[in-house]
Formats: sequence, structure tokens, C-alpha cells
Amino acid sequence: MVAPKRITTHFVCRHCDFRSVKWLGRCPQCGEWNSLVEQKETVPHSASSFERPVPLMDAPEFPEPRLRTAISEFDRVLGGGIVPGSAILIGGDPGIGKSTLLLHVLAALADQGAAALYICGEESPHQVKMRAHRLGALRPTQYLSTERLVEAVCAMAKELRPALIAVDSIQTMRCHEVASAPGSLAQVRESTARLVEFAKKEHLPIILVGHVTKDGAIAGPRVLEHMVDTVLYFEGERYQNYRLLRTVKNRFGSTNEIGVFAMSAKGLEEIANPSALFLAERPERVSGSVVVPSMEGSRPILVEVQALVSPSYLGTPRRTAIGTDPQRVALLCAVLEKKGGLDLAGRDIYINIAGGIKISEPALDLGVVVAMASSVFDTPVEPLTAVCGEVGLAGEVRMVSGMESRIQEARRLGFGRLITPVGKEDMAPNEGSLAHIEIGSLAELMDVLFG
Repeated sequence: MVAPKRITTHFVCRHCDFRSVKWLGRCPQCGEWNSLVEQKETVPHSASSFERPVPLMDAPEFPEPRLRTAISEFDRVLGGGIVPGSAILIGGDPGIGKSTLLLHVLAALADQGAAALYICGEESPHQVKMRAHRLGALRPTQYLSTERLVEAVCAMAKELRPALIAVDSIQTMRCHEVASAPGSLAQVRESTARLVEFAKKEHLPIILVGHVTKDGAIAGPRVLEHMVDTVLYFEGERYQNYRLLRTVKNRFGSTNEIGVFAMSAKGLEEIANPSALFLAERPERVSGSVVVPSMEGSRPILVEVQALVSPSYLGTPRRTAIGTDPQRVALLCAVLEKKGGLDLAGRDIYINIAGGIKISEPALDLGVVVAMASSVFDTPVEPLTAVCGEVGLAGEVRMVSGMESRIQEARRLGFGRLITPVGKEDMAPNEGSLAHIEIGSLAELMDVLFG
């Protein structure tokens, strides 16, 4: 006998998923105003059946290899390819290229003889075909559907058995049992739960595209990101033609990887050498500019750090940072003034990571300090000099991880001198044509560069 069901009503915060039995003007958990929305749920009185637990050693294994798409930048951010049965969520601003990326991925799989199912709830089949034709991504094993009902999509995929399912977007999907409009809190969460459950049971990978809010977060409850295995953000500046695919969460790989693409008339093109891209327009022999070897996951990328230090005519000097943490920049200003002997109290300071890329690792500290000192002294740093290291509050320069990869990348791009913290003896600092100078404090740094 089937257990009877009852209807319960909750008020759920759309920002933090807080639940209340009554409506509240302000969420007591996250503090947002007017964020609680009504949600009706059908809850059974008792469970009629459940899955029996098994010993962990007897749990089934999936020896199938990852599904590689032949798009190396996409495979990189996933940790080496798509894991069978995984759920991937891709977010990004409108018009950034999420649908274009999906069509490239589906075409790459079709070139390997694998079928792919593309569920598009936002555009007509004619629009999708026009874009695929422009991108050169039309393949005979690509299947397209504009179905928005989750139950129908699961039945369709179960019959077709494609190598990959792409849903664009999750905000357009709806479940038959949920009595609310598509895109609502309840529909987005229930649709995602059904699709993720289907992917796990049928061992079919699925990619979900999610809209983002004005704050840059994926629309819907925060629990949406916890339900999937991998969360990717597709980023890019409005006036730049390159795009960054950044990993935010990954149960099967690193969360620090990025993939670099360039948007062209034929779609997205992979950038095999991002360092050359970000340094292409760097001015030579100009004060306030220095190159830093940064690590994004397992990939070293050389970026240009720019600083402009000028006299301030305001009561409180400005401290502006673009591409890095402003609080970290304020800390480095205090260290440079106290331990480096520079007068920065009455000066405006502007820091910029050229190219629009965002860097948050500690290895950027030394580059910010050198760029500020170069601007104060109005003395350019040698064009083929790179710096890398973390700066402490006592003015000491500390070692960072991945130094060998950073040294190799600087040598590969023809840099002649690399300034880093004092490291291990087995690092072979002067191998090849790269002069490796190790320092231990800001005082030594000033002597080497501006002595």
C-alpha cells in the first residue's frame, strides 16, 4: 500500500536556502530583505522502501576512463576529461559564450563517433542550427530538443543513450509535480535534483548551464552548487576577446585550474600559450611595470603587474586594485612603507593586473611591491626581469609553491633574470640562460633592483 502524502508549505530564502514555517521580511541567516519565497512540497508520511547499505569495499567501481573532448582547455579544467555519470554546472554572464562552448564540446564528441543530446529551452531549433552552422559545429550524431519537462528529457536520454547530455539552461526546465513557474526556486532545485539523480543512475554525464545574478553568482539557491559534482564559471571582460573557464568546485580534480579561449567570428579558439597573450602589449622600459610568474592550478602563467603611485590631493589617499585583493594591496603598502623606507602616506596608489585576469595567490606580493617601488622611484625594471614571492609583515620574502614550473615558464619565454625567495639547494637556480637571484627581505630586493 502506497503511503499517503501531505502538502507542506515552507518559506525558503533564495540566497542561502534558509527555511521558515512563516514568512519573514528579513532572512535571519544571511540578512537579505524580501528574499523568502513560498514553496509547497509533497512529503510522504513514511518511507515505503529504502536502499540497503553495503560495505564500502563492496561498492561498485566504474573503471571506464574519462570522456575526453579533444578540447584541451576544457578537459584541463575538468581534471582530464568528463567523468561518466558526473553532473557539471556552467555559469556565466549573458552573451559570454556558454552556448557556443557547449556546441564546440558536442561537435568534438561527435567527431569521435559519440552521440550527444542538446536540450535547448531558450532558443528555437532554427536559431541553434544557425549558430552551429556559423561555428562549423554541425554533425550528424548531434541531437537537438526544445523539451522543457524534466521527466520527458530523462525518458528521451534513456532511449537515446548519448555520450553527453547538455541542458541550456536549467532555469527553463520544469518538473510536472512542482506547481510553480519555470525558473522559480522550487523548480530549479527539483529539476537539478532529478537530472543529477538520472545521471548517477544511468551513468550518463550531464552539463547544466545556469544563469547568473547581478552579483555574479549562479541564480537559484546556493544548494544548487552543492548538488552537482563540478562548477565552472565562464568569465571574460566585455571589451576583451578572450574568455576564462575557471573551476570553482570539482570532486574529480583541482579547483584552481583555468582554461583560456579567444572569441572569434568562428567561435571559441583555444589559447595554448596564455603567457604570450597577457604579455603581448606590455610596454618596455616604463616605470611601474613588472612580470610575475603566477600559478593557476598546474599551469604557470606570466602576467604583468602595473602600479601607478602619484601625489594625492585628497584628505584620504586612494587605494585601488583591479585584478587582485584590495585588502592585500593595503597590507603591502604598509609593509613597503615600514620596512622598505618608502613614503606612501600622501600618495594615491593604483594597482592593475593587465589583461583583465584575476590573481589572488600570495606569489603576486613581490610583483605588487616591485611595481609600486618602480613607480615611486620612476625607474623602470629591466624588461626581461620577473619576480615572484610572498611578502610577510616583517618585510621577509617567503617561498611559494610550484617554483620549478614558474622558473621553466620564465625560461621558455626568454626571460633573463628571475628574482625569487631563498629556496632549496636542489633547485638549480642558474640552469641555462636564466639568472636566478634569491633574496630574503625587501631590503635585499631594493638593493638588487634599485640599489
